Amino acid sequence: MTVVRYEPWALLNRLHREFDFEASARDASWAPAVDIHEEAQRFLVRADLPGVKSADIEVTADKGVLTLRGERQIEKREVDGHYSRVERVSGKFVRTFTLPENVQTDAIKAQFKDGVLELTIPKIAKAEPRRIEVQAA
Repeated sequence: MTVVRYEPWALLNRLHREFDFEASARDASWAPAVDIHEEAQRFLVRADLPGVKSADIEVTADKGVLTLRGERQIEKREVDGHYSRVERVSGKFVRTFTLPENVQTDAIKAQFKDGVLELTIPKIAKAEPRRIEVQAA
């Protein structure tokens, strides 16, 4: 028999959190490509952020949600009547991910190298069932 905790406000809180993130995502100009890989002891998240400075990246883990936020700034050039073709996107970005319950948010590590942000999210060791010996009285 499984015991399920009844939390009447859980759905409302989740909806509120989703709407908050949608509001911040509306301010974003672009979203970086992200790879997520699960291993036995950890999750790896890699985000492509070419042209972004490490000082312009913010990573937060709050209430089961991982948020990558930042800004890529492209140098401004004076237009002297000539046409330019600009394909690289600049501006703010936001990516959010729901974290599973079995991660250690206080032990997340972030490294930024060659335009790739790598987050290492360790898992919590799974509690193994333990057989309890019954003593005869």
